[in-house]
Amino acid sequence: MFFFEAIPWYNAMIWLVVLSLLIGLNELVRASKWASIAFFIVLPVILTPIWIFHDASDVTSWFHWVKVYSALAGCLIYMVIRFTNYHIKHKWYLILVPAILALNIVEAIARELQVGIIGFNGIVDGMQYISGGWNYINGLAGLLNLLLICGWVGIYATRGKRKDMIWPDQTRLFIVAYAVWNISYVYSCAPGNAFYSGLALNMAAVIPAFFWAKGTWMQNRAQTLSFWMMWVMTFPYFFAVGSIFNVSVSYNPAANWTLAIISLALNVGLAVWQVYRIVKYRLHPLKDEIFAGTNEYKLANATRETTEAS
Repeated sequence: MFFFEAIPWYNAMIWLVVLSLLIGLNELVRASKWASIAFFIVLPVILTPIWIFHDASDVTSWFHWVKVYSALAGCLIYMVIRFTNYHIKHKWYLILVPAILALNIVEAIARELQVGIIGFNGIVDGMQYISGGWNYINGLAGLLNLLLICGWVGIYATRGKRKDMIWPDQTRLFIVAYAVWNISYVYSCAPGNAFYSGLALNMAAVIPAFFWAKGTWMQNRAQTLSFWMMWVMTFPYFFAVGSIFNVSVSYNPAANWTLAIISLALNVGLAVWQVYRIVKYRLHPLKDEIFAGTNEYKLANATRETTEAS
């Protein structure tokens, strides 16, 4: 196969199980304040000693530690918005939402450049790597994605039974551009479980945001990433090389190049669209919602109208 080696039926089934569990857990914490507290505050406190014990694992690196706690930090920041009025009384608080997203992107860019500059080829952190120009191309795509974060001033929380943080200005193109960039990043920089942490993990955040929970992608991404990273830190060898559940990437440079080029093209396309709207409507990229008035924006923002009317 082009991107992966053979995918046996049982690995395909496990992929569906991972995807379903991530979506299911995300729906659980969307529906319950207490489930959110249990998963994002209580559970990490209990698991941290186990992670310290696993610190000698040859399949974890500095990136895993930074990623698990930054993802959890995002969940906690979003919980304040979802369950309190603090962000209404203190408007500055909303900037923490794009800040934590930016931090996560910067972490990945740093890892991408580390893999490319040092030249990870062979076994590193328990994974087989190949490095090349695609690391720099995808790093550039990540930088573009970082610069294209917009419309955070319009973030709000729903008021119904299900407390969600809604970011109406995050378009489907932004979500897809981020997802493909992240898949390309994982494929090159965490190839040992790219089949799951690249494809399944990104799809778990995208599917609800596209079909039944519009405007929630940022929230979904932090929550599903937290679930995944807590699992990886607790059971570092579950999907690692040598496990029956592992699916190896093809280690075909053409596959790495393909993902990186598509990632860059999508982010360039998003940049062109944003610049077009900024110029046409004379918008300030840091103060205005760039996609206000579009059908996508209206669909995501319809949640506000529904909850305010109830």
